[in-house]
Order: sequence, then C-alpha cells, then structure tokens
Amino acid sequence: MRVSMFIAGRIAFNRFSSFSKFIINIAMIATAFSVAVMILATALISGFQQVISDKIFSFWGHLHITQFQVNAGPLTEQTPFTADSALEAGFLQYPHITSVNKFATKSVIVKTEKETEGMIFKGIDRDSQLGFLTEGRPLRFSDSGYASEMIISENTAALLQLKLNDGVIVYFVRGDGLPPRVRKLTVCGIYKTGIEEYDKAYIIGDINLVRRLNDWEPKEIGGYEVFLDDYRLMDSARNHIGERLPDELTVRSMQEIYPNIFDWLGLQNKNEAIILIIMTIVAIINMTTAILILILERTNMVGILKALGMRNSAIQGIFIYQAGYIVLAGIIIGNILGIGLALLQQQTGFFKLPEESYYMTVAPIAMQWWKVLMINAVTLGICLLILLIPTLLTRNILPVKAIQFK
Repeated sequence: MRVSMFIAGRIAFNRFSSFSKFIINIAMIATAFSVAVMILATALISGFQQVISDKIFSFWGHLHITQFQVNAGPLTEQTPFTADSALEAGFLQYPHITSVNKFATKSVIVKTEKETEGMIFKGIDRDSQLGFLTEGRPLRFSDSGYASEMIISENTAALLQLKLNDGVIVYFVRGDGLPPRVRKLTVCGIYKTGIEEYDKAYIIGDINLVRRLNDWEPKEIGGYEVFLDDYRLMDSARNHIGERLPDELTVRSMQEIYPNIFDWLGLQNKNEAIILIIMTIVAIINMTTAILILILERTNMVGILKALGMRNSAIQGIFIYQAGYIVLAGIIIGNILGIGLALLQQQTGFFKLPEESYYMTVAPIAMQWWKVLMINAVTLGICLLILLIPTLLTRNILPVKAIQFK
C-alpha cells in the first residue's frame, strides 16, 4: 500500500499542468463548496432557532401555571387563584428553574387622539425581569396602590404615535355587558422582541392594577411564568411541576401555547437536513466524476502497472488514496471558508434580514462544533465509501489493451 500511496501522491501533487490536475482542482473546489455550505447552513439554522426561542422565552418564560380552562389560548384571560409561597418554593427546588414570576392579563382598548387599538394588558410584579426594553425604564411599583405606568412595544408606539412620558387613555374591558373601566397611564418604557405576535398584542403594566379592576383579592394572580436555564428541559420541568400541582391548576409549555411558532422552528430542522443531503450528493457526484475521468486518463498507467505484476487491490488503492487527498483537501478548504464566513457574520452582521419576515434584522450565527465535526467525518466517510465503486473498474482493465490505449 505504500507504493499505492506514493503513486497517488505523485499524481495528486504533480506540479505540471495536465488535464488530471484540472479535474483534481475542480473536484476539490466542489467538495470545499459543499462543506462550506453545510457548515454555514447548520450555523445559520441553529442561530435562527436560538434567537427566536430566546425572544419567546424572555417575554413569557418557558412554562405557564394557571387555572385549568377548556380550549385556553395565548390571549385568554385567566381565572384567578391565590398565590402560594410554599408552592413557589417547591418549584424552585427543581435545579434548572431560575425564577417564578406572577402575572395576569386583561383585554384593553388603547385610545389616543388619532388612533384606537385593541390589545392585551399584561400585569407583572416587581420581581419580573424585562430584558427586552429598548427605551425608557421599568415600571416603578408602589407599596400601596398600583403603578400608573405602562410599557409599550415599538410597533405600538409607531402605530399610536406615542413616545416616552405620553399619557394614554386605556379602557379595561369587562364582560357581561358592563361598561369598561378607564384609566390614564403614562408610557415609561418601550420594548421590542421582534416577534409580531407579542409586539402587536401586548402592553405591560402593574399586576395590582389588574387585581383592582377585576375586584380580586391582594394575593390573587392569573398565573405563574416559569423560567428555565435550558429550553430543552421544558418537558421534564413540566412533568416535575405537574406532579406537585393541586388539581385545579395546570402547567403548559410555550410550545403548547404557541404551537405555530415552534412548528415553524421545527420545520427549519427539515430544511437543514435537505441542505445537508443535497450538498453531500453534490460532493459525491463531483468526486465520482473526477475519479472516473482520472481512471480513464491513467488507463495506460494501469496497464503498465498490471504488466509489472501489481495487484488489482494495490492499483485500486492508488485511486482511493488520490480520492482521499482530494476530499481531505476540499474539507480543509471548506472548513476555512465556512467557519471564516460564519465568524465574520457573527462579528460584523454584514448579512441583513427583513425583520417583518424573520423576526430579526441580522442573520444569526450559532456555531455548534459537534455538527462541524460530524459534517467533516460524514463527508469524508461517505465519499470514500462511494468512491470504492468507480475504482472497481480498474479490475476490468486488460494490460494488453490498456498499454495500446490512447
């Protein structure tokens, strides 16, 4: 096999220009392109899923604990129940739960001099974190009464032509034909998640205001929002919490509440698989074509080597080693190109996206190195395995005819 490797190296690294050199370069470039596209595709899709997930969870948490309601949707007002500090402490015993916050929602109509918009008022307490504020400040909670302030999205601010410190008339809707209750609230902050389902629907305020308008008791809430340190543990955390809840309460994950968004994110995994399969096929076709052409061009060499007594397996090994050189060089170049472009995008954000379609302004990158290693290993393994087939043609070459072949 050392002879096979030596001959393959002489052919692959021949400095003189030849048709085989041209074919080797084409195959190498095609392999590099395929590997680079696969690395970029996995980094972009992983980044996309991570950014969207973070936006969803930063606003609503990972799990919701509420009173059980039939056909409850994301915009359904909750049935109140009394907050239980012992129950909250039990939730926090689960090692991956980072915080448990109280909330309540209520349907409202926001009215300005020129515009009127129906929305959902999300009441929060002082322990809630607002990591998505872009302007202004958080709510200033009062020890008695409620904060006469609210936080609106950039989308709502533009639609209703509002800015910080503007006063807004808010009508809190009541059922059973009762007239709405009216409050004047001041815009103290502006947020932006980039997710249209949130930015167009919600304003944020004090949960004590919801309690007062609903005639709830001081400790009654609409539900708990539970935050985890790893979104992949939503199912296990939901099962852990569900076993400890009283019968009247239920726990749901964000995937259950907003299935359309998560179905869309799941679809990206299928897109990723399709891209990987197509690029692998492209690399295999190019390498197979290159090896067939190289065998055809080296038919005389094969005949001479057979006439000198070299075994078929050794001759076949020449082209396997040559294919290995080409694939390995293509993988290295593809890694440099793919990882380089991914890191450049990560640092500079030069590739932009329309936010109304993708929920973000810059194409996100999340490098998962195990995927990069898998792409390299699978590409090398599959290409070499598939290329065993065309090299079998060398076994059918007859020395007498091959030496005369031109």
